[in-house]
Order: sequence, then C-alpha cells, then structure tokens
Amino acid sequence: MGKEIKKIAILTSGGDAPGMNAAVRALARTALYHGVAVYGVRRGYQGLIEGDIFQMNTTDVANIMQRGGTILKTARSKEFRTPEGRKKAFAQLQQHGIDALALIGGDGTFSGAATFFNEFTIPAIGLPGTIDKDLAGTDFTIGFDTAVNTAVEAIDKIRDTAEAHDRLFIVEVMGRDAGYIALHSGIACGAEEILIPETKTDIEAILQNIDRDNRRKKTVRIIVVAEGDEFGGSSALLHTIKERFPELDVRATVLGHIQRGGAPSCADRVLSSRLGYAAIEALLKGTSQVMVGIINDEIVFTPFAQAVKENSKINNDMLQMIKVLSA
Repeated sequence: MGKEIKKIAILTSGGDAPGMNAAVRALARTALYHGVAVYGVRRGYQGLIEGDIFQMNTTDVANIMQRGGTILKTARSKEFRTPEGRKKAFAQLQQHGIDALALIGGDGTFSGAATFFNEFTIPAIGLPGTIDKDLAGTDFTIGFDTAVNTAVEAIDKIRDTAEAHDRLFIVEVMGRDAGYIALHSGIACGAEEILIPETKTDIEAILQNIDRDNRRKKTVRIIVVAEGDEFGGSSALLHTIKERFPELDVRATVLGHIQRGGAPSCADRVLSSRLGYAAIEALLKGTSQVMVGIINDEIVFTPFAQAVKENSKINNDMLQMIKVLSA
C-alpha cells in the first residue's frame, strides 16, 4: 500500500454521459465519509492544467444525481497529451496537495491517466463514463442505458410517422467506433436492418431484402445505422437506396446529441452509485491505475491499458437474431 490518501480530485473527461453526476456524488460522499478531502476539477484535464480546482463538500453534490450532463463540465485536452501539459497538471496537484485522482470518462481519459502515472506516479482510478459501451472490463458503461432509451423513444415515434406515410426510414444513432447503441435500440424497436462498425455492410443483401418486401407489399421499414458504419452512415445509404428504388419514399433522420442529454435512467443512477462507491473504497486500500466495472453483477477492476485496448465484444447471437426476427 502507498502513502495515505488525504485529498482526492474528481474530474469528468471526454464526451458527457447521463449518470456522470450520480457518479460524482457517489465518489465525493464516499470519500468524505472516510474523512478524505474532495476537490472538483472543472473541464477535465484542461481544467487540471489551468488550475480550475475547488474544494467540495457534501452539499455540493446534493440534488444532482437526476441531472444529465456533468456539474464539473468536461472537455478534451490536446495540451494534456504533451509532456509540458502533463507537467503543468502535476504542478497544480502539488499546489493543492492532492494525493489521487478519480476519473470519469472513456478510453482517452484512461490512456491519459496511464501516461500521467508513468511520469508522476499519481494514483488514479477510473469509472467508465461513455454512452458507447466500448470499454472492456464492464458489462455496461455510465450513460449507455439512458442513451439507448432515448434512441428507442425517438425511433418508436419515427415508426409512427413511417406507418402513416408508408415510408422507409433510416435512423442514424451515435457510435463512431462501436455499434452497441444501434444494436440495442434497433432490436428493441424491431428494425429490419442494423448497420454497425464492427461488421461489414452487405449493401446488396439489404437492397434485395427491400425488393423482397416491396413485392410482398411491406412498405414500412426501419433501418438503424451507427454513425461509424463502414458504408458511410445514413446519407450514403439513403443515396444508394433511392438510386435503386426511386419510387420509394425514403427519409433519413440523425438523432445526434439528444442521445447524450436528459435525466439518467434508474439503471444508470444505480450503476454510477455502485461504481463511485467501489472506486473510493478500492483507492483508499491502495488499488490504482484500474477502471472499476461490473461484470455479472460483481465489481471488477481492469487495468487502464487493458480496458482501452480490448473493446467490449459484439454478441454474434444478437446479430443472427436480427436476421430471424426481421424476416
């Protein structure tokens, strides 16, 4: 075990995710319960470099767990990727007497923490805060459940207007490198096709399925596309379908950043609370340079490098199920 931790700084980094505030609350209150001083860092690593740091007490995290976004604000810092930037960040920690970091973010956040530790040996522990669910070492990430429910609600409404007008709708959801939001929301909404970055898009098969449905008078179709699909997203797919079937009424909708906002779901609030509590308990016992996650309802710890390097794997059974249920 290293030296006793007396002051912990909390920061949120990268893209915001519903449930981050619940995680900040759990981290802060667990640390304060153990007599550890808590500091908030605004705007992630950039705020750390600039010294945007303030001491927190229990009232600072009251009445926040139901709010989306992050009260600490978030940012992506190019400066922190440089040795000079990290040196400035370390100087700010020394100035405030901070012994350890609790980080809520994704792969970029954890990669930065690993490099920072190698240079300055500041203990850090991470919570997986990303709507994309693209980290190994946890079944779910903070914000994923809320983002999927937001997408499902939107797609259900789109299907209503598709039914009214006999339209084919292409719905693009977030997922630049990972297709979990598309996969889960598409299955939940009965989408006929789901396009994700992890699999190669067989555009000819999709066009043949549309032709088959046209011949059997099935005029309403929903195609869910992750923004990082290798075919080119909703706009490329819309162009290809219209080129083959000019008579079809085809529309595309990009859900965009509405998937990041809104009050976190019950599942995300509970997940965030469990992870925040477990993170501080582990950090105070000497565990660091790991991401805390939950697998099969049990708390687990995964080294930063492994959590980032090995993305969560797509379930092939789910991919096969889509083909069967959409037939």
